[in-house]
Amino acid sequence: MFARHSLRAVSRPAPTASSALQRFAYATAATSHPAHFSAQAVEDANPHGMEISKAQRIAENGFVSAIGNTPLIKMKKLSEQTGCTILGKAEFQNPGGSVKDRAARFLVEDAEAKGLLKPGGTVVEGTAGNTGIGLAHVCRSKGYKMVIYMPNTQSQGKIDLLRLLGAEVYPVPAVAFENPENYNHQAKRHAEKLDNAIWTNQFDNTANRQAHIETTGPEIWAQTGGKLDAFTCASGTAGTIAGVTRYLKTVSEGRVKCYVADPPGSVIYTYVSSGGKMTERKGSSITEGIGQGRITENLKPDIDLLDGALHISDEKSIEMVYRCLDEEGLYLGASSCLNVAAARDLAEKLGPGNTVVTILCDGAYRYAERLFSKKWLESKGLVGAIPEHLHKYIVLE
Repeated sequence: MFARHSLRAVSRPAPTASSALQRFAYATAATSHPAHFSAQAVEDANPHGMEISKAQRIAENGFVSAIGNTPLIKMKKLSEQTGCTILGKAEFQNPGGSVKDRAARFLVEDAEAKGLLKPGGTVVEGTAGNTGIGLAHVCRSKGYKMVIYMPNTQSQGKIDLLRLLGAEVYPVPAVAFENPENYNHQAKRHAEKLDNAIWTNQFDNTANRQAHIETTGPEIWAQTGGKLDAFTCASGTAGTIAGVTRYLKTVSEGRVKCYVADPPGSVIYTYVSSGGKMTERKGSSITEGIGQGRITENLKPDIDLLDGALHISDEKSIEMVYRCLDEEGLYLGASSCLNVAAARDLAEKLGPGNTVVTILCDGAYRYAERLFSKKWLESKGLVGAIPEHLHKYIVLE
């Protein structure tokens, strides 16, 4: 009784309310005609601008059909500061929590389509984290076993999550790709020992790149109505930067500028900046899953389409982690914030009036024990990179 009276009280419109708001206000369980509850009617009357009629429908094929169609979020403060429109594609809203869900789906479904993976089979991958998480989700939803080899430098949170998702996880020493004990080579050998098993080979299997040619790129183009001037993100496997660059360059007939963002310890920046003449790498980075010591098969077809490269220091990345949290309310991982820092730098390079899109790869949930730990930040010499007024977010010892 109390609830119904309260609902009637708050839903009674003021005399000056619009007809749409009046219809919405009277749409109560006690008094309304069913037509008042249609998605379009509610949307027309909604004061918050919620596009209810465009809400995603049922993911009929389960987990895999819920992947993609993530929103673009305007980075309001950075847009204001640069005079540009900076948009981040919210890939942390994928059901597995990262942009890598897209690649995971395409890698598995490509193997299925080729007859390489049959019911009850095993998927094996070498992964620094998020691809493994995406694959583990996809494998659970499709009934496959999952085996993962990963560098033992990855966060414990990622390792624990993979095991919770039913994957066998083998953390191994982090060595160069040329070393036969590199985690990718160990994953390949493991798959070769099994029947009905595949090594998804995310770095050089171009089904990864294809995921972004067919989904991420078209989504960005449609969401902006083709009114974007530049795109930037980092390269790990290079599936995202390569696939999105290929699509945007093609559909815009070369108009959209595409820049790869690169952390310390990676060769991509020097390779692109030197026109392929240098592969120098210096230092290391706090970011996970991005940066590369070679040009992958995913990147090779599209590297010449890139307009340039942006070197993003760890200091810029960690500052942006804290700024995004404080200014935008976005709790993002370091790789996402490297992308945001790159978008900011690119916006400043291009000048006011441009629209720049980047990728918000994942949230900070899997890295919180590092990114918000005073002890860890001090060990990396990064406390000074965080503005003093944002130190209030350093809440872990």
